[in-house]
Amino acid sequence: MPFFNPPQNGSSPFKSMRGDHAGLRVADLDAALRWYQDALDFRHTRSIEAMGLTFAFIAPPNDNSFEIEIVAGLSAVDRPKPEDLHATLGLHGWHHLCFHVDSVDDAVAELRRRGVDVIAGSMDFSAIQRRGAFFLDPWGNLFELNHSLSA
Repeated sequence: MPFFNPPQNGSSPFKSMRGDHAGLRVADLDAALRWYQDALDFRHTRSIEAMGLTFAFIAPPNDNSFEIEIVAGLSAVDRPKPEDLHATLGLHGWHHLCFHVDSVDDAVAELRRRGVDVIAGSMDFSAIQRRGAFFLDPWGNLFELNHSLSA
């Protein structure tokens, strides 16, 4: 399958669009903050209260350009926890959030050392020139790690 590299569209009314954050709903804010800090070394950057909810923002260890917004409070229904990567492909909607790392293999080894549920270990996706792996947080949210296979 060929790669496409269309030109940027500087005339688009959305030309300033960039990734900013992803929202994640949790039942227990303290448990979620602890897990993301302990398992992934995320940093808690700020929290606010609004509409009867708490919004806490966390950022990767060395990146201030993207955050995860953790939303806690009131009741919500738990997401079913998938047993393996294949099981996750049968649902519509957001599938996973991906983070680039220098070495998928090193990151997976560290995740496993920290007791994180890695549901698909390191594998090459040669069609897109990436190596990747998938893991779950305790609430069944799926994340991918990847790095480029090209030099």
